[in-house]
Parts: sequence; structure tokens; C-alpha cells
Amino acid sequence: MQATATPLDIRLMNATAAVLSAAAVLAFVWMAVTWVTRWPVFAIRAVRIEGDVTRNSASTIRANAVPKLAGNFFTIDLERAQRAFESVPWVRRARVQRVWPDRLAVHLEEHRPAAYWGEDRLVNTFGEVFDANLGDVEDEDLPTLRGPEGSAAQVLALYRRLTPVIARLDTRIDTLVLSARGSWRAELDDGGRIEIGRGEPDEVLARVERFVATWYQVSARYPGPLQYADLRHHNGYAVRIKGVTTTVPESRRIN
Repeated sequence: MQATATPLDIRLMNATAAVLSAAAVLAFVWMAVTWVTRWPVFAIRAVRIEGDVTRNSASTIRANAVPKLAGNFFTIDLERAQRAFESVPWVRRARVQRVWPDRLAVHLEEHRPAAYWGEDRLVNTFGEVFDANLGDVEDEDLPTLRGPEGSAAQVLALYRRLTPVIARLDTRIDTLVLSARGSWRAELDDGGRIEIGRGEPDEVLARVERFVATWYQVSARYPGPLQYADLRHHNGYAVRIKGVTTTVPESRRIN
């Protein structure tokens, strides 16, 4: 005796019922999970600050960033929380993690200033420009760097290479400038100025090294502080030394 096949319409009805039942179960589970995760018991109750807190206290960082956080332990957007902490002055990078059941752990990395950038900004040791209260800078010997937008890392890199070379002149770079046309100028802390000119970093460095190597011969013959040097000449350089003139006095001129 052969079994009677289930009619097609019955099979379709059974399949539809199974799909609807599964969807209803999933919807119920989703609603239950959503409801549970919104319980006040899962609210963020503590934020632990770790890492660099030299420029800001942990309480100051919390006061600036925590009001910008939204959600509980399950629903908080960690990327948005990271941006909230990175918006605090002097904070370069933040890493935010959940700590069960109701805490956040925030690891901070602060900017370490390497130089002033222009009039009212700073550049960190990575060559990144950032905004901060300049009154918080404790190192009064920071140099000033200037250059076109986006050139901070390039200017800082050359400053670091030039610093030990210029130090052989018993002075240091107070300001290093990269013009919009790609020309370099160094202003020294003793008032001197060096027009270095254009070129790739290695070329610029070599030009300054040649000048420094021969400066002792020049200064031995013409003692006095350097006021100005122009290294843009192809086969040499021009200098102006305080108290030294190449003009012949009237009393020594031959008629």
C-alpha cells in the first residue's frame, strides 16, 4: 500500500508556518536582548584613566569627555568615545575598552611638543600639528617652525638634522622657515640669519655643513658675530658680520 503524498499547498503552508515561527522567535529574542541591555544596571558607572596624564588630571579629562558619551555598557559606540577623549587638549590618541560589567578603561597618549608651529599652534614629536594652551608649555627653548599647510613633519625633520650642525657655531636655531616657494631660512637665537635656499633635505644639509666648515676661517680673519649669511650662491656664500665693513673709509682713500 503506497503512502499518500502530501498535497503541494499543504507543504507550502507548513513551510510558511515554520518560517513565520522562526521569525517570531528571532524577533522575540531580539526584543528581549534589547530590553535587557537597556537595564540601568548596565549603565557606565566608572571610567578608569590610564597612560599619560601629565598635562591634564584624570578628573579634568573625565569632565571634558564623559558628558559626550552616550549609551550603556552594551550600546556605547567605542569609536565615538575615542573621539571624545581625543578632543581633550593635549590628548594625541585614546584607546577605549569595555570592562565588565559597568566600566570603561581609557588609555591615553599625550602630545609631546617639539616646537611651536607658527604663532599659536604646536607640533609634536611625530610632526603633527595640534592646538593647545601655549601657556601650558614648560620648555621655553622650543624652536618655532613655519611652513605651508601640511609641511610640519618635513620642517621638523630638517630642523633635527640641522641642529647639531648649527650647534658648531655656538648657537642654535630659533626659527626655521620653509617658504611657499620651497626656500629655507634659519633664524638663530643670537640674532643671526641664514638664507639656505631651495633643495632636497640632503642638499640643504650639505650646503649648511660646507658653510659651517669654512666659517671658522672667515671669523678668524673677521671676528664678530654673524648677522647674515646667504648660501644661495652656486660656488660660495655671502656674509655680513657685525662691526666688519668692506667700505674703505674716506681718510684712507687714494685720490
